[in-house]
Amino acid sequence: MFTPEQIAQFSELDYAIYDYVMKHSHEVAYMRIRELAEAVHVSPPTVLRFCKKVGCEGFSEFKTKWKLYLRETKRTAVISSQEALKEFFERTLTTDYERTILDAAAAIARADHVIFVGSGSSGILAEYGSRYFSAFQKFSVYIKDPFFPIYGHYFHNCAVIALSVSGETSYTLAQVHRFKENGSTIISITNRKHCTLANISDYNLTYYTTPERIGQTDVTTQLPVVYLLERLAKEMYRLLGRKTETIGKDSSSTV
Repeated sequence: MFTPEQIAQFSELDYAIYDYVMKHSHEVAYMRIRELAEAVHVSPPTVLRFCKKVGCEGFSEFKTKWKLYLRETKRTAVISSQEALKEFFERTLTTDYERTILDAAAAIARADHVIFVGSGSSGILAEYGSRYFSAFQKFSVYIKDPFFPIYGHYFHNCAVIALSVSGETSYTLAQVHRFKENGSTIISITNRKHCTLANISDYNLTYYTTPERIGQTDVTTQLPVVYLLERLAKEMYRLLGRKTETIGKDSSSTV
């Protein structure tokens, strides 16, 4: 129903509508345009523009296509790992995205140490990230306690990698804000670009995986996060290796 090309062109309001449609798929199929607009806190013309962006002449056509989509898919199982990764690569691996990865890795390479923050499933991956980066000889720790005291002189020249699916987790935002106040470089990995965490970060990597829930539990896959963490660590290590080689050559030339 929604193609990667269409989603890439979404504005912040479009993404809010898209997010609501995905989370309330069956209710939306029977809503009026004004009801959907009120639920998302946008105007009916904004909903109409959204419909046209996804190839529909109006809201009625959108609902018809949406009902057909729901009838054809009837998704009872969660997205497979292969589908999730394919979705991620199709939506994100562009030249600009690759540049952001390299720039973020360079910022990490320049830092004296790396701090990981995140809660819930993102916290598990944050802990994994800290251990993975440490394996590449970069001092890295995961701060689990949201009330951990943060003082600037302890975190001089620090890069913070913040993980959050929604980008709106209050504990994570509070930690990131304190690090930002103390001059840390903030690198965030989120599932959508238009969120608070992405907006306050120096570098943001968005993986745009379709949100999934089982009952009230968010089971959105974070496989792309593992890929991004490992890419950042390896690019950082490659950059540090080049720096070491350069220093070695400079030292030998002065002897």
